Parts: sequence; C-alpha cells; structure tokens
Amino acid sequence: GLDTLAHVTVNGTAVGDADNMHIRWEWDVKRLLRFGENEIEIRLDSPVNFALKAAETMPLWGSDDATPGYPHLRKAHCMFGWDWGPRLPDAGIWRSIGLLAYDGARLTDVHIRQTHAHGVVTLRITPAIEGAGCRYRVQITAPDGSVTDGGTFDGGDTAQLVIDHPQLWWPSGYGGQPLYTVTVTLLHGEETLDAWPRRIGLRTLTVSRDQDAWGEEFCHVVNGVKVFAMGADYIPEDNILRRVTPARTRRLLEDAKLAHFNCIRVWGGGYYPDDAFYDLCDELGLLVWQDFMFACSAYHLTPAFERSIRNEAVQNVRRIRHHACLALLCGNNENEMFMADTMHAADNPITPEQRADYVKMFEYILPQVCRAEAPDTFYWPSSPSSGGAFDGPNDENRGDVHYWDVWHGNQPFQAFRRYHFRYASEFGFQSFPCLATVESFTRPADRNLSARIMEHHQRNRTANGKIINYLIDTYQVPLTFDDLLYCSQLLQADAIRCGVEHFRRHRGRCMGTIYWQLNDCWPVASWASVDYYGRWKALHYAAKRFFAPVMISAQEEGEHTQHPMVNTFRREPVRCSVRLNVANEQRTQVRGVVRWALRDAQGAVLREGKQPLTVAPLSAVWLEPVALADASATEHYISYSFAVDGTAVSEGCALLCAPKHFAFADPGLAVSAADGWITVHADAFAKSVYIQSDDPDLLLSDNFFDMNPGEKRVQILRGNAEQVRVRSVYSIQTL
Repeated sequence: GLDTLAHVTVNGTAVGDADNMHIRWEWDVKRLLRFGENEIEIRLDSPVNFALKAAETMPLWGSDDATPGYPHLRKAHCMFGWDWGPRLPDAGIWRSIGLLAYDGARLTDVHIRQTHAHGVVTLRITPAIEGAGCRYRVQITAPDGSVTDGGTFDGGDTAQLVIDHPQLWWPSGYGGQPLYTVTVTLLHGEETLDAWPRRIGLRTLTVSRDQDAWGEEFCHVVNGVKVFAMGADYIPEDNILRRVTPARTRRLLEDAKLAHFNCIRVWGGGYYPDDAFYDLCDELGLLVWQDFMFACSAYHLTPAFERSIRNEAVQNVRRIRHHACLALLCGNNENEMFMADTMHAADNPITPEQRADYVKMFEYILPQVCRAEAPDTFYWPSSPSSGGAFDGPNDENRGDVHYWDVWHGNQPFQAFRRYHFRYASEFGFQSFPCLATVESFTRPADRNLSARIMEHHQRNRTANGKIINYLIDTYQVPLTFDDLLYCSQLLQADAIRCGVEHFRRHRGRCMGTIYWQLNDCWPVASWASVDYYGRWKALHYAAKRFFAPVMISAQEEGEHTQHPMVNTFRREPVRCSVRLNVANEQRTQVRGVVRWALRDAQGAVLREGKQPLTVAPLSAVWLEPVALADASATEHYISYSFAVDGTAVSEGCALLCAPKHFAFADPGLAVSAADGWITVHADAFAKSVYIQSDDPDLLLSDNFFDMNPGEKRVQILRGNAEQVRVRSVYSIQTL
C-alpha cells in the first residue's frame, strides 16, 4: 500500500522502489535485519512533478480536468482532478505494511471454483503454496455455524467438496445472502503453518448477450434468473485515503441498500476498494461491476508498464475473485468510446500507436489475465461498449451505454423516453448539497453561485449555468440561496426519476440502470445522491421510490412534453393523457389494485378510476392509456398508487405542465415530531415536501415527496428531529 512513487530502505540499505499504488509490494529483507531496533525508511517523490515531466516527454490524451501526464502513473486518476474532484493527489502509506515471517511454507493464494448441478454445489479448491512438503486441510462453516471437515490433501492437489442442499446467494431483493466460510489451513505434520479463511456465496453469475427482437441483450444472470440492475456508480469516498474507514463505507453501502440498490459500479478512475468493501457487498447483496483502474485516457504500453499492469490485474483479480458479489470485470471507463469518437476527427488527439496499445491492453492482456485467474467471471472490455474493437460503443441496441444528452447535451428530462438502452451504466444530473454542507466550506458572504469559493467547489466548468438553465425551464426562480439549493436537488431527482422509470417500464429490453453517481470525495456540487458527509439528497430519497421492488409510474403527456415553450405557435391543442405501468422486480407475482385520480390544485378529485392487477414475477405491465381531455394542464394533476392488501406499496403524482406554470394552492403545511415519527399535514396538494431539522444528518424513511391533502407519517431512521420544519415547491413561488 504505497502511494505511489516510493523508495524503501531498511537500516540504510535500499530494498526496492514502488511505482504503482494498486499493487502489493513485497521484498526479502531477512539479510538486512538485526537484533534490537530496526529502521524502515520510505521516501516519496512528487506525483505531480513526475506527471508534468512525463507529459513534456510524451503527451497522452486524458481528462482536461486533471493534471497533464497523469496516465503515465499508476495512481488513482481522479486524485489529479476530475469534473467532481479537486487536484489533491494524496501520498504516503495508504494500506497496512509490516514484516512477514514464516517457517517452511506459506499460503500465497487459494482459488475456489463452483459447479452447480442437480441441486448440489461442488467446490474445487486449489491453494498456491510457497514451499514444499506440506499438506492442507479444508473446513467449511455453513451460514448456521455448523462446521464440516472437508479432509486433508497433498499440497499440489485440488480439493473437491460437495455441498448438499446448498443455500444460494442472491442479489438484494431476489433472495437472501447466506455466506459460507471456507478455511484452508496449511500443515506440516500436525503443525499449523498458515491459514486462509474467506467467505463465499454459492451462486452462478454471468452476463447474457443473447440475441432478441431488439438486438442483443445485456443483463446479469444470477442462478439462472435475469436480474434488472439498479444502483449507482461508486467513486473514492475521500481524496485523503486515511479518512476512508470500514464504518464509513458500511454506512454508505447500507444507505445504498436502503434505497433498494442491488448493484454498485466501481468506476475505473479511482482505486480498487479494500477487502471490507467487497465483504459488505457480499453481506448486503450488492452486485459489483468492477472496472479495472483505467479511465478517460490513452496509455503508453512500454514493457515496464505492461509488467506493472499485469501484476496489478493478477493481484486484484486474485484478491476479489472469491466474492459472491463480483458480477463482472470491465477493462476501463470510456476509453473505447472516446477513441472511437475521435478516430476520424481532423484534430484526433490519439495516435495510431496509442490506439494499438489500447487494443493490446483491454482486448488481449486484461482478458488473458481474467481467463487465467477468474475464468468464471464475465469480462467486458470497456464501459460503454458493444463488445470491443471500436464497434459502436454506446449502441442503443447492444452492450452498455453512457447517456449524457440530458445534462451535457441540455436535452429535456423527457429525452430519456426516446431511447431503449439495453443497460444504462452511466447517466446523471448535478445538484448542490444541502445548506449545512455548503456552510462547511463557505462563509456567509460566499453563499452565492458566482462566489469564488462556490466556483472552486464546482469542478464541472459549465455546470452552474446548466443548473440555472434547467431550473428556469422547470421551476420559478428561487428568492433565497437555500431555496436555490433545494430546487437544484429537485431537478436532479426529477431528471433521474424520469429516466429510471422509463427504463423500468421497458424491463426485458432494458436490464440495467446505474446512475452517475452515488457519493462524493469532498463537499462539492456534483452528480452524487449522497453528499460527502453522508447526507441524502432528494435524488437518494427518489431512488428509494423508483428502485422499489414494486413500482408504479406514469407516462404522462401534457404541455411540458408537447409545447414546453409557451410562445410556440400551436397548430394542435395540448392533448393531456396518462398511461400507468407497474413494474415487479420480485421472483413472485404481486396482486393489487391500481388507483388514479385527476385532481385540482386543492387536491379535490375531479375524476378517478381503479383496476385490479396481477403482475407476473420479473415483469412490467402497462395499463391502457387514459385520455384527459377535461384536464387543465396548469391547474390539474394526476395522483396514482398501487395497493396490496389495502396498503399502498408505491405511489406518485404527475403534473401536466412544468411546475413553474402550475397554479399551486397554499398547502398550509404543518409538521410535528413524536415517538420516532414525523407527521406532515397538508390542506392542499403539496409537491416535493422537504422535512428538515436543526440536525442536518436527520435521515427519514421518506422525504422530498409529493402528497395529496391529508397526513403523511415518516419514520426517523437516524439523527434528531429538533426544531423540525417543512417546505414545498409552493414555498419558492411565493414571497
């Protein structure tokens, strides 16, 4: 764990140099040790100076937000700056170091493979032993704590053990996460020399690329079941790596599961997470899409660089391959896409040699390592990709897609509905964090979007302007800085909800929605749904609703989808309608009742309907469209719900115009807290009800929700509800 350019001496004698933070360095120092006190010295060189000098010698294409030359160094790329992170390259000892002593032999690795057939699981266990003349024993501890002695084997043999009545591991929402512990003990006679205990889950896991009516599907298949991936992209949790602790990671991943995630994509511009990260994903049922640590860059494949990245890939694949959560290994983030996009450009920054090096790295070296070290784990060359060879990355009908027309392309939220991606592995929308987080890096005079410190904490160059443009298109202009932060979070939640609901309505054609991004590495305006301090933005609360196993959603048509500009000449009148859909991402069918109502701004029902509905497992069902010729786009809204046994398991509201043009009535919001619950009362329709208290870390079972007239109770999950208060969109449209 040396980050990154390190020179190591023991008692004044040089023992080795390190130049890759992603690998484990080991040197034999026995001859240099002495009785009594010894001295290990580690001298670190500047990664910035190294990168700048390398960029002068050989320029490489890479992110414009980062320090030039960073692709020459095997260090987390985002430490050199990204469009959400500062240029703050950490340096030092970032993982444990120590002296390793052993007699005779040691275990350097164990490879476990599974075969599932006829209701039993066969484990093949192959240890790698440094030293000779040893045997090893295998024990398996079941989830209930019972221990099975699998026997003792010669050091060069592969143990084969059969598990009857196996308890299968499933992603969250599809079943449980039982974990077995496999312990391999190295023996010399009866003496124990070494031990290797690891938890595994019994499952099959691959990716299907079968041909179908729409092209080529791309979906995770677990135990023969096609899983709709729901989650977000994970970046390093801090620029200062020592601040990242297992407890902090646990809270973040538990909050992901609380929002019904079943998948996490580890983005390729950071570092390979600690063992604790994968242990937690095993426990929580979070599939891990694991990028290798290459992103948005070209590389120079010298013999030394090749040796380094081979070692890096072998070490990290061996370290994580036993984990139940490991869903796929992906070569890089966006390199293929950018190279394909610039291939025929007149100002192409990528040379033919760099393109050839790309093919060698990601379509030969890394897949070769994966075939040898993790033959049962699916390898994918890049994200996005259609399978490699620069053949149409970002193709709508095959592979995975990064879609950024909403946000970077300034397209409206409804633009998501034009596409039917097979697996959306990146799409996002920015917002500001809450006021308490902004206060952590500003003084009162700085709390303006154009203030210098606010611009320092907005790493995407045009983002503040984009937020303002989308805000003006959607909401009335807020009168206070705090309301501006609130509105930005509503925009973010609206945008991603619009995409995810559309993708889930087309389950089967689309099989993955991984939005950008889950978390932050410092307090900043960004695409994250959970900010640096672990505070949920509106998007994370929305994710809990749109990733719910059973979800009802509305594909509404109105002024905002047909004539968003009020001065556009209209040959045809606005045709208001709604079509509801219920998605069931469970392995059992669900029966319930769909209810909808056309309401006025006071929440009074003008027209309503209901329909019993049975939704098969792992499917989405459309209801017939409902014409709303009697609706006023600016004065009426639609409420809808899906109830099982009389209890609404999913519900929502839809406007027929932009919120800025809706004639909101004063909802007369009132709020109280008691006995671990908060109750909100509304006299009229209230959109995006936001509950706050003096504790910025207050976490609720729901927040930023729409509500019809009446009461809604939410549970306090974390924090204190002192001086609780509430607002809605109506608040920002009045003085």
